Amino acid sequence: MAASWWLGRRGTVLGLTLIKLNSSVKIPACSWMPRMCRSHLRHIFQSPAFLGVPPLKVEMPALSPTMEEGNIVKWLKKEGESVAAGDALCEIETDKAVVTMESNDDGILAKILMEEGSRGVRLGTLIALMVEEGQDWNQVEIPATAEDKAAATPSSPGPTPDVVAQPPVHQPVPSGRRPAQLRLSPAARHILDTHGLDPQMAMPTGPRGLITKEDALNLLKKSDAKTPPVAREAPAAERPRAPTLPTAPASGRPTYPPVSVPGKPGAPGTFSDIPASNVRRVIAQRLTQSKTTIPHAYATVDCDLGAVMQLRKDMAKEEIKVSVNDFIIKAAAVTLKEMPEVNVTWGGEGPQALESIHISIAVATDRGLITPIIRDAASKGVQEISANAKVLAQKAREGKLLPEEYQGGSFSISNLGMFGISGFSAVINPPQACILAVGRSRMELRPPAPSEEEGAALRRQQLMTVTLSSDGRLVDDELASRFLDRFRANLEQPQRMSLA
Repeated sequence: MAASWWLGRRGTVLGLTLIKLNSSVKIPACSWMPRMCRSHLRHIFQSPAFLGVPPLKVEMPALSPTMEEGNIVKWLKKEGESVAAGDALCEIETDKAVVTMESNDDGILAKILMEEGSRGVRLGTLIALMVEEGQDWNQVEIPATAEDKAAATPSSPGPTPDVVAQPPVHQPVPSGRRPAQLRLSPAARHILDTHGLDPQMAMPTGPRGLITKEDALNLLKKSDAKTPPVAREAPAAERPRAPTLPTAPASGRPTYPPVSVPGKPGAPGTFSDIPASNVRRVIAQRLTQSKTTIPHAYATVDCDLGAVMQLRKDMAKEEIKVSVNDFIIKAAAVTLKEMPEVNVTWGGEGPQALESIHISIAVATDRGLITPIIRDAASKGVQEISANAKVLAQKAREGKLLPEEYQGGSFSISNLGMFGISGFSAVINPPQACILAVGRSRMELRPPAPSEEEGAALRRQQLMTVTLSSDGRLVDDELASRFLDRFRANLEQPQRMSLA
């Protein structure tokens, strides 16, 4: 911007030198100009309205390799707060865990476009706007989305010879007025579809004409108030009752069985929609893939825990606390090291041998099962495995696992013994080849071994049932049986594992 400033003072015309404030704005300065005047000029010329600086866009990132959409769990910054690069902006639920999203820029959080609780936000969706330091964050302009641009584009292929096409006029949608194209939040769409209400009758109050949940509830209240009471002509038992069919809502979604109304007791035959988390949807997809594409084979064996229980007591005297599950993880890792033909996975064209032994352990969380990984378990001691398992289990329950802490396992272990389950069969976690299902331990009386003297007393044994689910394409029945036999030997003789 080039400019010349000429001011008259005492009948004399003075030329003022321009000072460069930034790449595009210059203002005059001289010794006689009041400092306050110069300060006001800087404020005017450096304002966002004068400079036209666009806001910084914050979009939904890909926080895991398989993530396609995410849920906004919590915003850690409020509108108007200063943000530095690396600061935590919000918590996002991915298809695996709840991950903290960090800011890539310095500035001020000007506008939150996706509130807490927003679900199914696709990758690349604009979730917030930031402005640079010194800009007025209250005056940030929300950029038009792809949907808004598509709505403003005429649907006809072109004007007829007799009609001249007029350019579309872009006008902001004021609050309380209906936009040209309806935009509904998921909760509002559910309420309107459930009760068969016309979305055109709702008054939008959300940003850019969005019909919110409150707008749908207000429309529901108005429709209930306008519904006149039905006059009763005769008792129900005295008049014939014609079969009633459920009416289809405006969107065409069937409402049979009927959906229960929030806040009212559910009638027989009603149901309530339960929103599925991203983690739950991914679990459903992977388990369905596993049971439909992997030929599962099962083999079961009982293991004697006498030596392990005695070793635990000896370690407890030295204030070393480990669990039976830690010995199971160690035994599985050592067995995989001794039998590398089981430490494989199914690739695109066939088996692939794995060079590392990473054991995935199933952990129950509020969002479903997740399998954090103990890496290089065969080379770690039982005490180190115990410490790693505790840290990973706690992070899994809090939803703070990093992607490298739950991706890339080679063998899974699922232990339901603490729930009193004697034995079960687990579903393989693809692309792995095996998963070991562990039941609870129990005391049983066993007859004396053939090598013992005749007439010897019955022996008490603490047994535990384990079931190996294996991919029949990679681990056949004979190989699975040999693996379980070697696993049992390692678990029943824990001193062998220290030599592996």
